[in-house]
Order: sequence, then C-alpha cells, then structure tokens
Amino acid sequence: MPDEALPALLSKEEEPEPAVEQIFCIAGLGNPGTRYAATPHNLGFRVVDELAKRFGLHIAKSEGASLTASGRIRDKKAILVKPQTFMNNSGMGVSSVLKSHNLTHRNLIVVYDELALSWTGLRIKLNGSAAGHNGVKSMIAALKTEVFTRVRVGIHPGHEIDAVEYVLAPFERGMRDEVEEMVSYTADAVETILAEGAHKAMTKFNRRARGSNEEEE
Repeated sequence: MPDEALPALLSKEEEPEPAVEQIFCIAGLGNPGTRYAATPHNLGFRVVDELAKRFGLHIAKSEGASLTASGRIRDKKAILVKPQTFMNNSGMGVSSVLKSHNLTHRNLIVVYDELALSWTGLRIKLNGSAAGHNGVKSMIAALKTEVFTRVRVGIHPGHEIDAVEYVLAPFERGMRDEVEEMVSYTADAVETILAEGAHKAMTKFNRRARGSNEEEE
C-alpha cells in the first residue's frame, strides 16, 4: 500500500460512529370500541389520536395486540400505540410493540387517566408505583420495572364517586367542554417531552388544575 494512502485510511478508521437516533414509543391507554370512546378511561387514546392528527399519522397498523403508527413528531422518530387488550392488560399490548422494535422501557412514554389527580390536573413522572391504576399495574408487570415516563391526566371530578362506574361512563355534562382543552394540553406536553426533555415539560405543564399556576407535586 502506498505511504500516501495511510493518513486517509487512519482518519477514516478514527471517525466516530454516527449517533443512533432515539425512538420514542408513545402509548395511550384505554379500552377499544365505541362504547368506551367518550369515557374518562380513554383519555390516553384520545391524546395519541390528537398527536396522530397533528402530524398526519394514521393509527391503523396491527402489531401484536396493538394498533400503531410510525412517523416523526417534532422531528423525532415516534411510534404511537393504542393497545387493544383492554385497560387491565395494557402491558401485554405495549410490551409486544417495544419488543418488535428492539426498544425498552427507556424509550416509552405512557399517557393515561388518573383518579388520584383533580380534573384537568396533569403530572409528568419518570417512575413510581401504579397508584391503584390497573393499566399501569399491567405495564409494570410486563416491563418488570417502574421506570418509564408517565403523563398522568387528572380525571377526579371533586365529589364522591363509584370509581369503576365513573371511569367507564361518558364524561359528566359539566366536564365535556373541557375535554378537548385537556386533550390538547396533554398532547402539547408530550410534544415538549420529545423536543425539550421530560424535566422541561414538567416545569411547563405540571399543574393541579386548569388555570392554576401551582405545579402539581
């Protein structure tokens, strides 16, 4: 090999490998079927539907036990997921998508309704227990970890309720006008997680209720 070829060869070998672009898996939890479409338990579905609408995606590809769409959100690679396993078995549907794309819990953002938070409240968390949410219990069991990003959407109406009946019934009349704002606000929060990171999104979007400047703890 000619001597003059050596510098070029060495410089090529020393070039760093290109960084692998992160893929975000955004899973909205809910129940399939029109019967549940307008219920508090399906807010996760509605948020991923809103993201799909904003970025021209169609959540229709069948992957394992989920419907998915792949594309770019805020210039980041993303997979939108709606598990079709019903809420209490959400982990099975979401984990199968992660596995098929060689992703882990660190790529995951889960959006779901939260009775422990007041209606229109929002809290982004990076880990923690299920706090009684059966869909999240299923996620933790399937992933074998509590470490994954959650976007918790507050649904408690502020008066005494039967929890099971409430989450599976249509929104109360006085709440319906605020549903679309809540879905849009939550979708904005997810976009910000992708574009700026979870901690900045927490600062911007965590709230106790709509119109409150006090961050939800």
